[in-house]
Amino acid sequence: MKPGLTALLVWSACLATLQASDVDAILRAAAAAEKRFDSSAALALFQQADAARPGDAFIQQKLSRQYSDLTLETADLEEKKRLCTEALEHARRAVALQPNDAVNVLSLAICHGKLGLYSDTRTKIEYSRLVKEQAERTLTLDPSYDYAHHVLGRWHYEVASLGAATRFFVRLIYGGLPPASTAEAVRHLRRAVELAPQLPAHRVELGFALLADGQHDLARDTFTQALALPQQEKYDDEAWRRAREALARL
Repeated sequence: MKPGLTALLVWSACLATLQASDVDAILRAAAAAEKRFDSSAALALFQQADAARPGDAFIQQKLSRQYSDLTLETADLEEKKRLCTEALEHARRAVALQPNDAVNVLSLAICHGKLGLYSDTRTKIEYSRLVKEQAERTLTLDPSYDYAHHVLGRWHYEVASLGAATRFFVRLIYGGLPPASTAEAVRHLRRAVELAPQLPAHRVELGFALLADGQHDLARDTFTQALALPQQEKYDDEAWRRAREALARL
């Protein structure tokens, strides 16, 4: 091999190593921003990492998470919908790259659920079916994934709580939704709390499942427990707000 070519190959290898080190530093900074709930900073950093390392499923999932979390920072419904649409697109990319990764699959379920809130009725129902399907698939990939139990439990109590007239309309016009029960909601959310007892959001959703199941005293105790826990996720503020409102009604 010619000396000049050898030197070029060595320089290219060094440059690749330097670039990899730079991306790792960016990812550490992005993780730190995410941990302090600075979604805008985390998004900008994960976008830098994505530009340097395209086709990385982990980065795609993290981009999805930041877009999703940014919906908590705006009251504008159109902006929420835009952010949810971006989140769903990155979640789809993550699943396309690593289809058997439980975190990626659940991200897809969460994005479908959130975007469904800002969609027409037909899309809401279509996405609701996908949420259940994808959360169940997540649990086949990782039966101990607490957030998969959380998502599936919430799906069960929300669908089971639909009124008879709404159920009839959905069945008549759109073919209905899969069966749901408050007992299944309680079972999944209790499992989520068992797996991650430090997370307030799990207890908040368990409280709502217990309410839907008619267990009001246990629901009150569960909401109170959730409010006593320290914040772990950005979403906890919203979860606590809902818990306080539920306690006031009780």
